[in-house]
Amino acid sequence: MLASTQDTVELLAGVPAFEELEPPELARVAEVAVPRDFARGERVFSEGDDSDTCYVVYTGHARAIREHSDGRRLTLATFGPGDIFGELAMFDDERRSATVEAIDALQAIAVLGSDMRRLMREHPDIAVKLVIALGRRLRAANERLARQSFQTVQSRVAGVLAQLVEERLREAEPQSQAPGQGGAGVLVTATQADLAQLAGSSRESASRFLAGLERAGVISQGRGRLTVHDPAALENYVY
Repeated sequence: MLASTQDTVELLAGVPAFEELEPPELARVAEVAVPRDFARGERVFSEGDDSDTCYVVYTGHARAIREHSDGRRLTLATFGPGDIFGELAMFDDERRSATVEAIDALQAIAVLGSDMRRLMREHPDIAVKLVIALGRRLRAANERLARQSFQTVQSRVAGVLAQLVEERLREAEPQSQAPGQGGAGVLVTATQADLAQLAGSSRESASRFLAGLERAGVISQGRGRLTVHDPAALENYVY
């Protein structure tokens, strides 16, 4: 777990939502941050809960899901080290729009929305910089949705898989970062259903495409996980 305020500052400095803040401003946020641990499968919060806290992932992974009355679950996003979720709690206390649960053992820092709003009142520059950073994220999200609306299922699944590989490479140890060069490849912990949900496709369509990638030697599949042997090849399917 994070050992000091400086460790928390360094973590926050890599979060896009806080990228505009200077070190003294990051230190003020770090002072009100609280470490939180969640076990695999544990819910961080549920859809409909009060939105009172935002979280930054230190280690582990989490996912945002929506659950339907017929039992279906749709994965909206996944989060890894350095990612933030629940950030709208910094600005209002509306109900949560999705459930977030830990995929594996999750360590995070939590910041109460009330603490952030107090900081923004006391230090208006923090509020301005947060709005700028979050505005950039909103534009990026809109552009991503626009691109996806014109993409094929294959392109969307390949894009999601490439993103998951990138996340794994950022946190992987050096000896595991030799895909395509005789190494074992990059292990991605996700089911076909997870990839289909993230790509907004049916499981059957995603499964057919993944089978094609496996025949081409780009990936190999296992139970609840797959290994990407040639991440660069995924770019050939993204357009």
